[in-house]
Amino acid sequence: MFRYVDSAGVTHFTNAPRGRHYAAVVKRKRAVRAPSISKFDALIESAARKQGVPAALVKAVVAAESAFRVDVVSHKGAMGLMQLMPATAEALGVKEPFQAADNIHGGARYLRAMHDRYGSWSHALAAYNAGPRAVDRYRGIPPYRETRTYVKRVLTYYRQFHGDFAQ
Repeated sequence: MFRYVDSAGVTHFTNAPRGRHYAAVVKRKRAVRAPSISKFDALIESAARKQGVPAALVKAVVAAESAFRVDVVSHKGAMGLMQLMPATAEALGVKEPFQAADNIHGGARYLRAMHDRYGSWSHALAAYNAGPRAVDRYRGIPPYRETRTYVKRVLTYYRQFHGDFAQ
């Protein structure tokens, strides 16, 4: 739940904030319970192998970004399992962002590109969340709470999913 107080002193509540003036009121930790063998594991493993990205990391990004929901759209317009922004999806050649294979292959390709650019999975994840300009500007993980929390969450999921794939 989010709220803000307008200039007239009226408090507004929403579950879908539209702007930075909203503040979180109640922040519940939502655990992502992936099936022990995710129906996406084969796609994740294929995309990860093709891009040279750890499969558990791709699965961790899917968990953090969409909680394994194919048809989700963020309030900023990010789409699908790996929450690709429209311009990023287009640049990656993702024609069907709500089709699991296309989305996962595009997201894995983007993770690979960010790792190639920064040489660090933590920095690649920060760029995935905040954009490469932010990582360039701060020469590392930006001091944004959302991004720092995101990187930690993805790495926690990565450790959780590490045993789901052959090494």
